Amino acid sequence: MEPFGGGHGRVRGRGRGRGRRSPSTSPVVVGNEQCARGRGSEEKKQPQNSSPDSRSDSDSVGMGMSKLNIGDDVDKPSAAAASVGEGGFDICPRKQPGSVVLKPPLLVQNREKRRSGSSNNNGNGLSLRPGMVLLKGYLSLNDQQKIVERCRELGVGVGGFYQPGYGEETKMHLKMMCLGKNWDPHTSQYGERRPFDGAKSPHIPPEFQTLVSNALRDSNALVPQNRLPSISPDICIVNFYSQTGRLGLHQDKDESEDSLRRGLPVVSFSIGDSALFLYGDHRDPDKAEKLQLESGDVLIFGGPSRNVFHGVTAIHPNSAPNLLLQHTNLRPGRLNLTFRQY
Repeated sequence: MEPFGGGHGRVRGRGRGRGRRSPSTSPVVVGNEQCARGRGSEEKKQPQNSSPDSRSDSDSVGMGMSKLNIGDDVDKPSAAAASVGEGGFDICPRKQPGSVVLKPPLLVQNREKRRSGSSNNNGNGLSLRPGMVLLKGYLSLNDQQKIVERCRELGVGVGGFYQPGYGEETKMHLKMMCLGKNWDPHTSQYGERRPFDGAKSPHIPPEFQTLVSNALRDSNALVPQNRLPSISPDICIVNFYSQTGRLGLHQDKDESEDSLRRGLPVVSFSIGDSALFLYGDHRDPDKAEKLQLESGDVLIFGGPSRNVFHGVTAIHPNSAPNLLLQHTNLRPGRLNLTFRQY
């Protein structure tokens, strides 16, 4: 596999023209959407139930005074969905014979090709608050494509994507895969193997480690007065959200006491459809700041912002880069990778 993230240098500004369609316009029909429906691998919608207790990590959260789980819905699963982990979930289902793929306008294609040839140092860095930095468009389309392909490869294998939940009566439309260490939503604790099938978590690919290291270096170069410590991530939680996914405000605080005390940062990659992101000092969404996270953005929070409340209130359909969809056949939705050091 070709190395990731070549040519990292200082962060400098870039225009924000992305050529995405507004959610209100008619979407372009792409092969992955047809394949996802044809293979029937998405869960059917069920009546929404009340959620169990809130958890502390990014996979179970509270929103305001109510409690809810990560994901778009909490369902009573069918018998087939109840057996988590079987078969592996394919985030990039292969196109079926006869499927039609409509290419985007030539202007959009050329704009995205120029963007795909850009190295990662073209991101537009923003300091959101002390210890919290957003690198806009930091991951090139080439890097995004390779991340998707690697996650797809790991996701269909042993220890790959499964449907998390809190007992057999509460399953979610979220698909999750843990790399390095496993995070158990039942106990909010890390371990070497998944309790329900004994599968060992796959290793974090070294090219992912390189991207994390480069992002932290460029973040510190952008805001030298609030430098964050480097990490050697041994945890990566990979989540795939459907286009109706949600994530209530929560804190990431299941790592070791030493990691939290030192303010070792969390590094988050966003790929696919855009998301409306919330963050603040409380679990009240009405008091939270709002931020648009787009495909290729890298968000970093550590130091004084290590325990910031954060969440996702909406996924914007049909907002992923067209070239990314053409090259990977990524399903409609958002792929998110969060790296931590235990």
